[in-house]
Amino acid sequence: MLGMEIDNRKPGFWEELSCGVCSLMIDASKLDGGLVGEARKHKWTNFMLTELINWDRASVEPEPKMEEHNLHLAPSDTGSLAAQNVLLALRKSLMLRTSLHAIFPGFRHDDSEDELVPVAILFSGGLDSMILAALLDECLDPRYGIDLLNVSFDGQSAPDRISARAGVEELRRIAPFRRWKLVEIDAELSNLTLELKHVMSLIKPANTYMDLNIGIALWLAARGNGWVNKGSSSRNDDNQQSFMYNSKARIVLVGSGADEQCAGYGRHRTKYRCGSWLGLHEEMKLDMQRIWKRNMGRDDRCIADNGREVL
Repeated sequence: MLGMEIDNRKPGFWEELSCGVCSLMIDASKLDGGLVGEARKHKWTNFMLTELINWDRASVEPEPKMEEHNLHLAPSDTGSLAAQNVLLALRKSLMLRTSLHAIFPGFRHDDSEDELVPVAILFSGGLDSMILAALLDECLDPRYGIDLLNVSFDGQSAPDRISARAGVEELRRIAPFRRWKLVEIDAELSNLTLELKHVMSLIKPANTYMDLNIGIALWLAARGNGWVNKGSSSRNDDNQQSFMYNSKARIVLVGSGADEQCAGYGRHRTKYRCGSWLGLHEEMKLDMQRIWKRNMGRDDRCIADNGREVL
């Protein structure tokens, strides 16, 4: 089933358009239930947008003096200031998107809303999801809980499950008054025949094993059906009680694109070792030029299929 080919000639096939402004000329006399035409993409009028799309950078290889200087930077120097500016920008972005008037137009709080969880996070316990969780705690009204959605195809031994449990414990230490729920979503690919077929329809025109594996994980996570433990985050304790839980969050935060923009994948290190700064630059350029298709297309469709807005 995983090897099923996607027939682009079948009725209903559609084509993704890259980022930009496109126009389509339609012959009204030939409208027979389908729109067929060639899309024309218009050039950016802002040169800064052109540079961004082309991933043009003023400097690919740092000057020797800069590299030597960076090796001796103290935590309080320029690097720390840049990191603080990034955090401020992230916090501002989260605040705009998770404030109550943004989530619930005309919302009014009452006692019946005490268990409301308006926002969830796709949570692996890794650096990007931990930063999102910590920042969301600073931005979201303290009356509301936060669901941490974690998917495992390998039970409790999966690395992402282990790091997620460690991560939620750390979050509970730094934000003890927040209601954190680690939603453990377990699945086996062999039992997901119908789900896999459905996800294949969502990831089109992508059709590789990698696309399907990523898509099914995101789709299951966004569905939000899993186990939540009463008390600690570990289910290894024989006395630990857990219950089935379905997240009602309509907004899902995802650390999507962080690895592409910050060279967080192992292949980035490999490219740097083999091709130095230029090799790393070319790999990151490739990532950024297809991020609209993967992260903002394929991934967004898999999450939105469950009626949740991804941020």
